[in-house]
Amino acid sequence: MIRTALAFATLAAAGPVVAQDPEAGEALYRTHCASCHGADGEGNGPMAAVLTLQPTDLTALAAENDGTFPTLEAVRRIDGRDPLVAHGSPMPVYGDFFEGGPAVAVSAESGQPVMTTEPVADLVAWLRSVQD
Repeated sequence: MIRTALAFATLAAAGPVVAQDPEAGEALYRTHCASCHGADGEGNGPMAAVLTLQPTDLTALAAENDGTFPTLEAVRRIDGRDPLVAHGSPMPVYGDFFEGGPAVAVSAESGQPVMTTEPVADLVAWLRSVQD
């Protein structure tokens, strides 16, 4: 019970939970991700040919996770909590863009809230919308 109360207090202190905006996420994707992952997220962007590790097909994330979109993994990869070696560490192309700002909660596969920034939440909403 104390753990549940602490979780709600943490969410309340972080600010309101906002609706994720896939259209805003698509705009962010086109600006920050499409050069490597391709216009449609299939891993075939114009920079893919010069990368040592090929970009992931972002449209197949759910298919590769038994049909469930891996929200927690996506949030952690984008916001740098789970850095990808191919990106050098936290995605350097993004710089400080996805850091800071008000925190919002997105629901992980388990239903547990995951705190991140609004741009990351929007980007994850768009990624969820393009799953095959």
